Amino acid sequence: MLKNKFISFLLFSLVTFSASFIGGLATISFKEPWYSLLNKPVFNPPDWIFAPVWTTLYLMMTIAIWVFWHNKNRDMNTVYIYFIHLVFNTTWSIVFFVFHNMILALFVLIILISLIVILIIRFNRVNIASSYLMIPYVLWCSFALILNFSLIILN
Repeated sequence: MLKNKFISFLLFSLVTFSASFIGGLATISFKEPWYSLLNKPVFNPPDWIFAPVWTTLYLMMTIAIWVFWHNKNRDMNTVYIYFIHLVFNTTWSIVFFVFHNMILALFVLIILISLIVILIIRFNRVNIASSYLMIPYVLWCSFALILNFSLIILN
């Protein structure tokens, strides 16, 4: 049993952090000089904050789906929604930083936040800890939505 839990944690980590890796690669490769030249709102965080925040959020997401997975009341549709939400998570970085399309990125973010809220609700039905682990993520993405919208207005 312990071996299965360890393997499932590794697999969920691999999938979740793959989304992080792809999004990070897109950001690093295409961010500059475009992003530096944008007019930013006063509440725009410094660049150094994003890596530790996202690393923490991806770890919390991994733990949330892993705990959910090991609950006898889990359902596969929620797991599928989790995987779909990771696609939208990665897509935002590509749309925003690779294609420099802030408006489309805003719509991707709205879909992403909607999927996270759905996950929180579905996780809560099975394991409250999983839903609580997703709250900082939805809050950060909501802040990103405000930031994304502000960048559209200012540019």
